[in-house]
Amino acid sequence: MLARNAESLFWIGRYVERADDTARILDVSVHQLLEDASVDPDFASRQLLAVLGLAPDAPGELDVWRLTELVAYAKDNAGSIVGSINAARENTRGAREVVSTELWECLNATWNAVPERQRYARRVGPHSFLVFVEERAAMFAGLADSTMSRDEGWLFLVLGRSIERADMVLRLLLSRVHDPASSPGWVTVLRAAGAQDTYLRTYRGALDAARVVQFLLRDALFPRSVFHALRQAEDCLDQLDRRRTNVRTNEKAEALRQLGRARSELEFLRPSDLLDELPRRLGGLQSTIREIGEAVSVQYFHSAPWVAWRGAEVSL
Repeated sequence: MLARNAESLFWIGRYVERADDTARILDVSVHQLLEDASVDPDFASRQLLAVLGLAPDAPGELDVWRLTELVAYAKDNAGSIVGSINAARENTRGAREVVSTELWECLNATWNAVPERQRYARRVGPHSFLVFVEERAAMFAGLADSTMSRDEGWLFLVLGRSIERADMVLRLLLSRVHDPASSPGWVTVLRAAGAQDTYLRTYRGALDAARVVQFLLRDALFPRSVFHALRQAEDCLDQLDRRRTNVRTNEKAEALRQLGRARSELEFLRPSDLLDELPRRLGGLQSTIREIGEAVSVQYFHSAPWVAWRGAEVSL
């Protein structure tokens, strides 16, 4: 597969997942701001922007509507929902020869529907727009699952989705690490991760910080947990790395080595030690995921550095 196509598929997976996760997080946050009068809108909005790695567009107080404009509708920001949809669509258009027609039509139809959905949401509220994004992301995932061959293209798509999913869940947990164990903020985290119902069935309704962190970080069966995402990404990289030169010594490429280390640290961590230095642990995992993304880029998309020719200037 051409490196440009592999890179496009990797980023399609990341951008669609980013749009989906951001819509989930924003939907829960908007409901909390509108329903709970005790929550300070400016503080909660700035906390959410910090979680998503976004900056306010101008000084001044933040409220629900300004927050929605920044996180959902900002076209020039790849971290926003509309920015992610635009980026996913552009990457799909550039890789049409390796993307199924159904996937292209799904993303293109979503992109074309965004302006009208935005206008409607500005009149009645952002919930309808955010639900639309979640539904289209689910449709994209279903079409990818049913129309793509399990070849290198599929592996790069799932790899990008898994890395982005792990990063977004870590951002959610980092936003609540200083909350008390019985804080209702942990329910917000579960809802934003799409994990509330599954968590309640798993733990029979018992809610505390340790169990929420355990579930979202280490649950082996829940597909949106960090461990499950890392394991899936590791499996994708392992299949892509079958051509490594030194099989006898079991040498791993940098991205696969870092993924394996991060996954094994989570897998073999004692549950009693999980909350010890949790901010440092989550921050370290987030840094590792960023390094994994960079290592994947170097290994598969930019394998050769630019050659700077010297002494070959043309004189007229």
